[in-house]
Amino acid sequence: MTEASSPRRRLAGHVLVDQLRIHGVEQVFCVPGESYLAVLDGLYDSGIPVTVCRQEGGAAMMAEAYGKLTGRPGICMVTRAPGASNAVAGIHIASQDSTPMILLVGQIARGHRDREAFQEMDYRAVFGSQVKWAAEIDQAERIPEYLARAFHVAQSGRPGPVVLALPEDVLTETLEVADARPCVRTDTQPTPAQIQAFEALLARAQRPLAILGGSTWDAESVRAFGDFAARHAIPVAVQFRRQMLCSVEHPCFIGDLGLGGDPRLLAAIRESDLILAVGGRLSEVPSQSYTLFGIPQMAQALVHVHPDVNELNRVYQADVAMACTARTWVGLVDGLASTSTEARRARCSALHAARQAWSDPSKIQVPGPLQMGQIVAHLNATLPDDAIITNGAGNYATWIHRFYHFRAYDTQLAPTSGSMGYGLPAAVAAKRILPDRTVVCFTGDGSFMMHGQEFATAVQYRLPILVIIIDNHMLGTIRMHQERHYPGRVSATTLVNPDFAAYARAFGGYGERVEKTEDFGPALARAMASGLPAIVHCILDPEAITPTTTIAKLRAGASSQIPHAEDRRVPGHH
Repeated sequence: MTEASSPRRRLAGHVLVDQLRIHGVEQVFCVPGESYLAVLDGLYDSGIPVTVCRQEGGAAMMAEAYGKLTGRPGICMVTRAPGASNAVAGIHIASQDSTPMILLVGQIARGHRDREAFQEMDYRAVFGSQVKWAAEIDQAERIPEYLARAFHVAQSGRPGPVVLALPEDVLTETLEVADARPCVRTDTQPTPAQIQAFEALLARAQRPLAILGGSTWDAESVRAFGDFAARHAIPVAVQFRRQMLCSVEHPCFIGDLGLGGDPRLLAAIRESDLILAVGGRLSEVPSQSYTLFGIPQMAQALVHVHPDVNELNRVYQADVAMACTARTWVGLVDGLASTSTEARRARCSALHAARQAWSDPSKIQVPGPLQMGQIVAHLNATLPDDAIITNGAGNYATWIHRFYHFRAYDTQLAPTSGSMGYGLPAAVAAKRILPDRTVVCFTGDGSFMMHGQEFATAVQYRLPILVIIIDNHMLGTIRMHQERHYPGRVSATTLVNPDFAAYARAFGGYGERVEKTEDFGPALARAMASGLPAIVHCILDPEAITPTTTIAKLRAGASSQIPHAEDRRVPGHH
């Protein structure tokens, strides 16, 4: 057993930084504030790199992206109430995406509480429903205890965010206190009886199907599950924005359960007699708004593997429910004897072929001179297999989800929570911690502008990310739904955008504008050769609202819910 260090006299803010170092923190993302100057001073000679961001929402999303890529808690530091409020979007992503993250928030002095002091906020109340644990460190000598608990809570069980408030006067105390030992992640294991029950169900199944999700994977467990699926002839689907859990080239891969999904994939799930859900929650998007499976009992047998025992049987009653991480479970079933049959192998092949046909961009033609299918096909042919692709929310992301070839683990950073603005901060974080990897942010005009200022962060730290902006001058997802329900009544979805190529150059980056498909490849090559953070500004015809429909078709097929003008009378008038 490693012994804790002997107490030594230090500033409390320095004690906190020492705990970060002990727990293996390799990067801090922050927007500085006077409320935690003592911590910033401790970071000065700590050896921990600090990324200074332009807005707390971007900083929180960067920390969340770090947690996604590494499996270790991303660290974000922000100042009091306005800063903490800006960070909430990143906290919500970490919560819904099951990402380990710790938000350290400056706080007013203890003696000023309950007076509505300058930037006072009750962090337990504000963050309580969004995090695994929210607390305030009232005693400097308990800093090692609180930080050790925060690291344990953030990464054990179902990973998620933790918020710790740091009163300003606590951080400036000088004290002697022993450091904690490094946190070791705690995993549980299913019982041998549960493994045997699963093995029996798998042996009997004629049409099994696996659905992978969640965040408790690593490269080795993804590889091991791929081998397991091939050995047992199990078709493999992945949940929304978890495409890096199975290579598109794996012979068992059959698609992703996202928005606007492949009808053949949904039919295959309904036809299955055994669903093996590993890692994920089967939440709203992968369950197709809770319509894909019976609730609480599925028509199929269900084996559900999830690290949080409270999530198991919460919505869907499982035949076998195992509370453990995907990493742990894959190791335990790796040695099971093959249950493959010729019929199961044939089914895998047919479903894999159907997915390949569904994701062939050459079959898609949209209005306008810029063909998004060909753009993504060029990315498939040009980018290395380990390129990291980031995106936020918006219809533009459909092109990546359906047509991009994710081939390896840790190559996708995207919010399952559907948060806009995520792509650019995530790209900055990825390039900051993995400088030798190609990092591409694929974003819409609306999503980019929510955290576009973080392009300055990329320039400041000389991070040559590539940003591909798909600009159709609208908030496309909302416009799509608007045209379906209120056709022709365009309200609050039109955008007037800047010249994004000029925007990039104004910050000191590289920028080009692309209006035709044939111009994209050369522009991409020049952007990547520039060695600078780069924006390729792609102009998309507004009619090309999705790969399969247009605004005109949506209007033609919609039935307006708005009454005729003569029926809209002002109350009280005749």
